[in-house]
Amino acid sequence: MNLLQITSLMIVLAGVFGAINYLYLRLPAAIGILVVSLLASFGILGLDLLLPHLGMADEVRRIVTGIDFSDALLEGMLGLLLFAGALHVKLGDLRDQWLPVVLMATIGVLLSTLVVGVGFSWLTGMPLLLALVFGSLISPTDPVAVLGVLREADLQKSLETKIAGESLFNDGVGYVVFLILVGLAFPGDAHQADEVGEVALLFLKEAGGGAVLGIVLGWLTFRVMRRIDDYSLEVLLTLGLAFGGYELAVYLHVSAPIMAVCAGLLIGDVGTRYGMSEETRRYVDGFWKLIDEILNAVLFLMIGFEVFAVAFGNDALLTGIASIVLALAGRLAAVAIPIALLRPFRSFDHGVVRIMTWGGLKGGISVALALSLPEGEWKPLILTCTYMVVIFSIIVQGLTVASLARRLSREPDLV
Repeated sequence: MNLLQITSLMIVLAGVFGAINYLYLRLPAAIGILVVSLLASFGILGLDLLLPHLGMADEVRRIVTGIDFSDALLEGMLGLLLFAGALHVKLGDLRDQWLPVVLMATIGVLLSTLVVGVGFSWLTGMPLLLALVFGSLISPTDPVAVLGVLREADLQKSLETKIAGESLFNDGVGYVVFLILVGLAFPGDAHQADEVGEVALLFLKEAGGGAVLGIVLGWLTFRVMRRIDDYSLEVLLTLGLAFGGYELAVYLHVSAPIMAVCAGLLIGDVGTRYGMSEETRRYVDGFWKLIDEILNAVLFLMIGFEVFAVAFGNDALLTGIASIVLALAGRLAAVAIPIALLRPFRSFDHGVVRIMTWGGLKGGISVALALSLPEGEWKPLILTCTYMVVIFSIIVQGLTVASLARRLSREPDLV
């Protein structure tokens, strides 16, 4: 199948599965599509066991593995999704919460990587450096999943800003940490840094360079938009910023996800207030909400079908269950320690640690990073455990975090 045929198939299936969810399951849209695609995948696998001569599972597996999920997400969809998410986070709200957001997106990601990596190495006997790679790819929360859940939960504004802001930035930071650790674990397959100083310099170059590029490109786009009053052209400019800026960041070897977030924040706040008419604001907002919903649907559909690319075995299933606990422990450390450091100097919402721990959903980015690893004896186990953590996170945590937040908001003396 060529690219157009695959794209058409994904959109058709996303629409069909979305309709099934809307009519029968009534789950949140993205989670519902994931559940339906998982059920369809397991149905095909079950039918293949009953009627092996049909070869349905093999054909679907051939199609799924023929789609480079890692490239499709990391080099295509991710920039648009991050830009769309950042457009709806206001700088004023983020400015009030910048310190906990920064600490959780940096120190938090590193702590989670360490907790998960050490635990995974002890659990499996995997070399520590490779286990830390697993820790780095499973530690970032997925802004696509998190922002989708936030739309369903009625959270206090300060808490919502912490969760949204952290999910946008820790994704980019986690990607940088992943690249550095892959360079150390697989010399010759990625950037390699031999000393602590080189690692720190590479981190600053990737993360800081991405932020600077996003701010510069966002500001230049804003200056152009101020001189234009044509909503179709201004929508096109924002689309060019998201696409072109992301690819430029990849070319310059700086963090493309952080570039997309910074550019989106600037356009979504400064750009909408000072560079757009009311009509343009409505069209830009509507266009990017639509892009966000469509790409969300396609992404969660693809996650559901990636079950065909995962090798399940009894040992791997048990390790995957243990990995879910490890991922939650790492997330707890990523949230609780930065908040404990800040608690003497500022107050926090009730239940913030529990809500942010349970609401730190993993998603397609973790699966894409696992798929992008060089081939080796440990890759199938890493991929299986990653997939199980992501599925548990999106379905179980995603469907319960809103009710958890509502329950904790009624309990007066919780943190």
